[in-house]
Amino acid sequence: MQRSKLRHAAILTLVRDRGNLTVANIAAALRVSQETIRRDLRPLAMAGQVVKLHGAVALPAEDSEAPYERRMRENSEAKRAVARHAARHVSDGDSLMLDTGTTTSIFARELLRKRNLTVVTNSSDIARTLATVNGNKVYMAGGELNGDNGAAFGVTAVGFVASFNVRHAFISIGAMDSETGATDSSLDEAEFARMLLKQGERRYVLTDSSKFGRRALIKVCEFSDIDVLITENPPPDDLAAGLLAANVVIDVAPQRGSVIR
Repeated sequence: MQRSKLRHAAILTLVRDRGNLTVANIAAALRVSQETIRRDLRPLAMAGQVVKLHGAVALPAEDSEAPYERRMRENSEAKRAVARHAARHVSDGDSLMLDTGTTTSIFARELLRKRNLTVVTNSSDIARTLATVNGNKVYMAGGELNGDNGAAFGVTAVGFVASFNVRHAFISIGAMDSETGATDSSLDEAEFARMLLKQGERRYVLTDSSKFGRRALIKVCEFSDIDVLITENPPPDDLAAGLLAANVVIDVAPQRGSVIR
């Protein structure tokens, strides 16, 4: 029962993030059979959470605006606070990797204050933001592009980043709790983020506090795979205890207008 509930949540997240999806698309993303997805869709459709189309699934009309643009606006002030604070960890001339995500996209815009960066990413948005400015060098992973967020995923993208070693590796996540660590609803994004963390000397998770205490279907990493968590509000006590036990630095962005010492 618990896994079916997790799949239901993952299905809703996928459809919100990527728009209309076929049963085959969802089954491939979650690595289950199409029949399992069809069974999962029945209660979601009966509850009005999704709408079945010809061979595809969508959100009800009022929720079906462009998913990535909508997520860019969600918790935007918190994400900007995280991004501004994360930029303090990067110096001119550094090498870094960034995965795709709304928080990392906002972070990339904060990095426009830096010079001579070497950037490796699978996000076309991040690549466009940082390429050809300030003496930066940008490497974009190849592979199949996601139609919503314009990011490359799959074996080719993962293999590409595996050939780089950088000073800083930054990932975003879908959820984090004290029992399962960092999780996501997309298998492709989780696999890419997992590889990216392996290639950085210093490994960071960027997330706003709305992700705390939540759990998604697919494991991204253990706490021990992270060096620094950057967020805008302290995590709850149980999550903080797990992070500190794994020697993760919890770096909380100061509130706007406070003095950084």
